[in-house]
Formats: sequence, C-alpha cells, structure tokens
Amino acid sequence: IIGLSGGIDSALTTTIAVDALGPSKVRTVMMPYKFTANISVKDANELAQNLGIEHHQIEIHDIYEAFVNSLQKEFKGKNKDTTEENLQSRTRGVLLMALSNKSGYLVLTTGNKSETAVGYSTLYGDTAGGFAVIKDVPKTLVYDLANYRNNISNVIPKRTIKRPPTAELSPDQKDSDSLPDYAVLDKIIELYVEKDYSPTSIVDSGFNKKLVKTIIKLIDRSEY
Repeated sequence: IIGLSGGIDSALTTTIAVDALGPSKVRTVMMPYKFTANISVKDANELAQNLGIEHHQIEIHDIYEAFVNSLQKEFKGKNKDTTEENLQSRTRGVLLMALSNKSGYLVLTTGNKSETAVGYSTLYGDTAGGFAVIKDVPKTLVYDLANYRNNISNVIPKRTIKRPPTAELSPDQKDSDSLPDYAVLDKIIELYVEKDYSPTSIVDSGFNKKLVKTIIKLIDRSEY
C-alpha cells in the first residue's frame, strides 16, 4: 500500500511495486488537502488506471484540523512554520499505517536519497512504513528511471515527470524554495556521503562554499 501524491517519487515507487508484485497486490491512496493541486489528484488517478491497481481517496482536512485545534493552546502566540507542514504529512502517515494494520499490507515509503540525506522529509510522516523502495536513488536518477520505465510502456503521466517537484504542504510550494537544483545537490551528496570528501575538497571541485556548508550541515543534522 502506497500513499500516491501525484508526484514523481510515489509514481516511480508504485510502478516498481506493480512490476515486482503484479497489479492485484498493490493498492494506492491519495490523501489530498487544500494545498494539493487538482492536477496531482488527476495524475494519481491516471497512474493507477494505467497500472490497473486499486486506488482510493481519503480527504485529510477534518483530521488535520482536529490536530491543529487540539494544539491551539500549546501553539498560542507562535507563528506557523514547518510544524504545520509536518502535521499534514503525519496525518497521512497515520492513515496509511491504520490501513496497513487492518489489511496486513506493507506500507512502501516513497522518499528518495536526496530528500532523505538533507532531511527534506517528515519523521513519522512520509518516512512511516515498512520498506523504503527508492531510499538509495538520488532525485536525478528518479527522473532517469521514470523515463526509462515509460520507454518500456507509457504508464507514468508525462506531467508528473515534467512538473517542478513539490511537497504541496504550503501554498505554491516547490522543492527549489528550500533546496538547490537536484543536479547540484545530488553531486554534493555523492561527494560528501559516498566518497567521503571533506568540505574543502568539495568546494575545490567547483561548488559554492556557502552552498556546500549549508548542504553539509543539513546532512549532518539528518544523519541520525
């Protein structure tokens, strides 16, 4: 069972699961909120139809608002921040795990290596599940794999591949608001995590010093 968002990561994860197990053994759930674009809902439906899998939609508005209302007293006088964004993701995680418990299905998480490395994900939210299918796949390779799979048979909607990546947890949100271009990010992650380059060596390889410092800080904070 997979939380299908209309984005590239969940689309690739779902396609891999269907290729491995067959359509009868894969279920997807779309859990929209007010920041979810209509095209995300449509693309999720299209992917599910193309793969021939069971697909459901569960609105999270009332559940999320119940969390927010319960925390109103504790949050009084504090501005909205990533806490509220994470609550949306955790609402979805709770629903997926409930469906998993009830059905016996295994939740597949959809986070890629780039996001995981720098903490662009939510503990107990999109990280909640039993197996992380693309945990070792950098974002740039996610796109390559999606295009490769579509060359075999055209199942992933073109718009899913072409759209700028977004978590859709706030208005008009894009990954590029918080992260550098994935081609740059993935290379820094590779040098620091895989090849054990020092920050100085990465900068000497041609990367901006301030950017390298920022990315390494994110990686170090997320390592646990």
